[in-house]
Amino acid sequence: NRLVIHGWVVMENHLHLIASSQQLSKEIGLLKSYTARSIIDFYKKNHYHKILYWLEFFKRPYKKEQDYQLWQEGSQPKEILSMQMLMNKLNYIHYNPVKSGYVEEPGYWRYSSYHDYYGDKGMLPVEIIEL
Repeated sequence: NRLVIHGWVVMENHLHLIASSQQLSKEIGLLKSYTARSIIDFYKKNHYHKILYWLEFFKRPYKKEQDYQLWQEGSQPKEILSMQMLMNKLNYIHYNPVKSGYVEEPGYWRYSSYHDYYGDKGMLPVEIIEL
């Protein structure tokens, strides 16, 4: 409830997110921590030893308090300053699967907020920004 999602797309190796919060950096950190723990627990439970091996192998050496590293450190936030910029960012993230060659149309990629903006209900609750 502290992080409002306005747009998103999940790709095979990264995530784009348009979100707002009173403490955005903190909430993104909490999101990354929670999802990493959930995914690693899933891998352990289902005996995905090869994936766990690589998550341990690529962990930063100074990360002594953890066994695995799922997310890349940091994030690359950009403040959205206008409605035009918001529209550009939404188009960019929604067309990312098309640009990557996974689908021919952004509506074919189910792991995004594209559907929310074009009349359907997506997989995650999204606060639509009227364009």
